[in-house]
Amino acid sequence: MSLTDLALAALFLIIAVAYASVGHAGASGYIAAMSLFGLAPATIRPVALALNVLVASIGVWRFHRAGLVDWKRLLPFVLGSMPTAFLAAKYLHSPELIKRVLAAVLLFAAIQLWRTAGGAVRDDTSARAPNPLFAFGAGAAIGVVSGLTGTGGAIFLTPLLLFAHWAKTREASGLSAGFVLANSLAGLAGLNAAAIQFPSVMPLWFGAVALGALLGARLGTAKLPVPMLKRVLAVVLVVAAGKLAFT
Repeated sequence: MSLTDLALAALFLIIAVAYASVGHAGASGYIAAMSLFGLAPATIRPVALALNVLVASIGVWRFHRAGLVDWKRLLPFVLGSMPTAFLAAKYLHSPELIKRVLAAVLLFAAIQLWRTAGGAVRDDTSARAPNPLFAFGAGAAIGVVSGLTGTGGAIFLTPLLLFAHWAKTREASGLSAGFVLANSLAGLAGLNAAAIQFPSVMPLWFGAVALGALLGARLGTAKLPVPMLKRVLAVVLVVAAGKLAFT
């Protein structure tokens, strides 16, 4: 076990805490960390998705117990996203395209993290259900990006739910957790998870993100702000996006 492995485990722990506190699983953060340490894109996607599955599972369990996962509202998004996430992961393998899309995804994630670092988005007094066809189409579009980049898509779904007034803040977190879990599983299936050779250090990384997810869930439940963690992560994402875009 190298210092790089331990450093990544520490970063993954911090990332999981920050992301899990708002119902995300952290794939964009894991991608940023692995990119900074020079891991190959072919390794980054499956590792990020596998870590996502674990963190999202913990998130779904937490939000479901709190009554914040509206499965009926989530269904059209998932029905649209899972097939496209699977197909994108299976058939889109251009290294240059992956690098450019990853850079764009990480930059978008950084903007969202920095924008929300000052506090929670204000809840509306009411939230309307989305048109199922529009939700299906939005899910399909996000699924393509998720499968291509190895992310779960929450960085796109959460702001969409909030800006369109389709969910309150905590409800959006619960829906995003379920969305991430579905997309991450579909993406792994598209990459042929049985044939993936994960690094030998994966048990350590799994342990780090599991602990981070549990801590993040506790922070989210207690409604404690994590602005500093979000701003640090935003800087890391910008640096990683630049590294991918210009190397």
